[in-house]
Amino acid sequence: MVAILVAGLAAWVGCGPGPRRLRLRELALRSVAERRWRTWASGFVLRLGRLARPGRADRKAAAWRRACVELCQAIVAELAAGRASGEALVQAIAAVDPPDPVVLRPVAAVARDGGDIPSALAEAAHLPGAEGLRRLAMCWQVSVTVGAGLAGLVEGVATSLREAEAHRRDLAAQLAGPRATARLLAGLPVLGILMAVALGMRPFDFLLGHLGGIVCLVVGLSLDAAGIVWINRMVAAAERSASL
Repeated sequence: MVAILVAGLAAWVGCGPGPRRLRLRELALRSVAERRWRTWASGFVLRLGRLARPGRADRKAAAWRRACVELCQAIVAELAAGRASGEALVQAIAAVDPPDPVVLRPVAAVARDGGDIPSALAEAAHLPGAEGLRRLAMCWQVSVTVGAGLAGLVEGVATSLREAEAHRRDLAAQLAGPRATARLLAGLPVLGILMAVALGMRPFDFLLGHLGGIVCLVVGLSLDAAGIVWINRMVAAAERSASL
């Protein structure tokens, strides 16, 4: 029985792949693993950059806030020119340039047909940054219900929106330091690796080729991401408290 096992083991060793083939296979597997780790690390760094920079949604919300102020000013101008409220709203919507004009088209259609303008404005105010349309809807409802002067109410809304935007700009200037810190944290991993490469070191061989390097890479990037998320949450909390 032992002789049969020894003979089988010898046949397996003799028929198996040679040392060179085994070495090539090991190198191929290692290169595949390195490519996977490099892809993961580069993707993680890109996500850190997105966390550190304001996204497209923030810019769109700011554009909507500006459009709401312009819409209120245009309505006041049209009302001062002697137009009826519905016609003034239609002309004002045609005069402004919102980020997504499709959102205001139903409002213009309702105003043109003499429908429920406050409900249409409130429906269009669901987008971030378009909260001024909800205030405008309240003004319209008060004007229709009580008979108050619409021009004065809309002018008050425009004034409050301009003051809120000025306060938001002041707050953004005060929060520029924390935002710069978040950008610095996002760039530190890339900066450290570039410095190591400039000094003639081989950081990827350590970070991607050894278990200790992989652990250092994962822990470092995780702590960096946690710092960026923490700073962004503090900034968001400050912005929310200021907007209340």
